[in-house]
Amino acid sequence: MKDQLEALVSQMYIKGITYSEAVAEFKKRFILTVLLDSKGNQCKAARLLGMHRNTLSRTIAELKLNPKELRAGTRRPPRSAHALSLEKKAAR
Repeated sequence: MKDQLEALVSQMYIKGITYSEAVAEFKKRFILTVLLDSKGNQCKAARLLGMHRNTLSRTIAELKLNPKELRAGTRRPPRSAHALSLEKKAAR
């Protein structure tokens, strides 16, 4: 892995990528990987990254990431929809 990293850094340097651009891209990829693994759950991702949730939220905003796109599945329906389904079951 160390050799791959050295090769990547050399390529980035040759292509004229600045240090700040390289760090931002690394942060973005690393955080996206952990967010994908945690299905968009920022609390879980922050624990895995070893940082505070607020720091992760701030970093996500700085990098202009959208963690909502990473959440798997659908959200739970609102209570009003749940009440309607109970009424339908009672009517049967």
